[in-house]
Amino acid sequence: MAERIIVRLGDPILRERSKPVPVVNANIEKILNDMAETIYADKGRAGLSAIQIGIAKQLIVMDCGDGLIELINPTMLEMSGEQEGPEACLSIPGVVGVVKRAEYVKVQTLNRAGETMTIEAEGFLARCIQHEMDHLQGILFIDYVEELYSAKTGKKLKPQDASPILMQQRRIFR
Repeated sequence: MAERIIVRLGDPILRERSKPVPVVNANIEKILNDMAETIYADKGRAGLSAIQIGIAKQLIVMDCGDGLIELINPTMLEMSGEQEGPEACLSIPGVVGVVKRAEYVKVQTLNRAGETMTIEAEGFLARCIQHEMDHLQGILFIDYVEELYSAKTGKKLKPQDASPILMQQRRIFR
């Protein structure tokens, strides 16, 4: 296993759509292992999609407090309810935004054995799944927010205080 370098905002790969994984093999397992090591090296982080380490494949790892979850070629089956809460991203350090998400999700995915499985989630885990699945479509949490905040101070960022790359990358989907 090896910790990977996380792609930062401004790199065009973050806006690409990830491709399905045709077969789960040793190479895919190594990528998943490296992704897990990467999130655990950055303590307190919940998830990572392969696109964030420069690999445009439909792979996600996350640990929202109950152990490692791996998603391979995830497909959203159901979404319901609504929750609103803060989100941040390893690819956009130092910035937080409040995002509306579904309260409940049901996802079909593959596991390492290539078997189809279904995951149902609520609350924070549902939020993490949606955030990471957005990455697979080239969507970032900043695309949903109206206001951004400093992760250090909690103060609202004014356009002149935010980096030009951040302001250029914000796309509001409303």
